[in-house]
Amino acid sequence: MAQTDSANPAADKEFHSFAEFYPFYLSEHANDTSRRLHYIGSLLVLGVLAWTILTQNWLLLIVLPIAGYGFAWVGHFFFEKNRPATFKYPLYSFMGDWVMLRDALTGRIRF
Repeated sequence: MAQTDSANPAADKEFHSFAEFYPFYLSEHANDTSRRLHYIGSLLVLGVLAWTILTQNWLLLIVLPIAGYGFAWVGHFFFEKNRPATFKYPLYSFMGDWVMLRDALTGRIRF
């Protein structure tokens, strides 16, 4: 088995559905500060997207990945001390960001 940057042995697992992936995703976001940085990034993405649509300044779309991934990656590298799942599972990780935010806003997980 190949060595990974993550302390979580599930990092090498192949996931066949998002439902199977999401518990792993949450385990990679156990640190409160990291999770909150993800929320900030996701909420900034929504705000910038809304502002872009309202102003029709389409150049602002460049900010979306910077806001979304910038905050998340700071959380991973400095607080979680793990490698973002985005590198191995880009679609599931993108989905996980929004499901985790929804779960936080609805009280299913800690905000």
